[in-house]
Amino acid sequence: MVQMLATLEANPTRALTSDRIDDLLRFAVEAFDRGPVALATLVKIRGGAARALGSHMVVASDGRFCGYVSGGCVEAAVATEALLAMAEGRDRTVKFGEGSPFFDVVLPCGGGISVAIHLLRSTEALQQVLDRLSQRQTAALCYSPQSEALTLTEVRARSGWIDEDFVTVYRPTTRVVISGATAEVEAVTRLAETSGYAVTDWRDVTVARNASQLLDPFTAVALLHHDLDAEATILTAALHSDAFYIGALGSTRTHHRRVERLRGRSFSQLDIDRIKAPIGMFGPTRDAASLALSVLADIAAARLTSFG
Repeated sequence: MVQMLATLEANPTRALTSDRIDDLLRFAVEAFDRGPVALATLVKIRGGAARALGSHMVVASDGRFCGYVSGGCVEAAVATEALLAMAEGRDRTVKFGEGSPFFDVVLPCGGGISVAIHLLRSTEALQQVLDRLSQRQTAALCYSPQSEALTLTEVRARSGWIDEDFVTVYRPTTRVVISGATAEVEAVTRLAETSGYAVTDWRDVTVARNASQLLDPFTAVALLHHDLDAEATILTAALHSDAFYIGALGSTRTHHRRVERLRGRSFSQLDIDRIKAPIGMFGPTRDAASLALSVLADIAAARLTSFG
């Protein structure tokens, strides 16, 4: 009874602005040691929405919350609903926006969303996801509204409903491996770190025992050289890897020379077509800051296309 009253009296307060899944799950695991915790999941979108299916919020019993299921317009309301669910001791699914009973909670996009609020019975499944992500592996959780259970399950292509259950897919954060010794390298590194990407210098990859594992399917490779000879080693390694993005600095003319070299070394056209050159989403750029924006935007777009 005391816990129920304390929960009802709690005021929703944002604890973290991060939307990284590892930050959210760690928050849930730590908060669970101090009291009830709810995991809110975006399970349905009607019309437009600011977040993808499977997006999470975590709400602690003291009202602290983190994560997003919209652009920020309904998060406090979701936290309030999570606190009510804790007081009642059972899961609930709530609609916001179009088709919702909450007329005072409006989504600017004009659409509607449904959010499933699950009261954690343990954090074992969340810890399993964290362990897999730390090992650069994909993971998935299955939420059953009927049994109010959350379990680790088989990874699928996208988050969504499978019969009566909702499966959320988690993938490792983007790693950006950068090669070069120019002002562009510093600018790209700084922006990538600010964006929350895991940044690795190619020189660190070459001395690692598991260099081939570092260039995994969630890795982008940025070759920021002004010399084709200087990029040859990393370009070869990247083309032999599962990296989802390979970009190389240089003009169209420079890339023609790069292609001829690769053909002379028996690389296939399929291999060559993996290279984005000139690197970046827009160009030409004339300063390091603009190049960094162009490169990171291109990497983000490629990641979205590859994995959603």
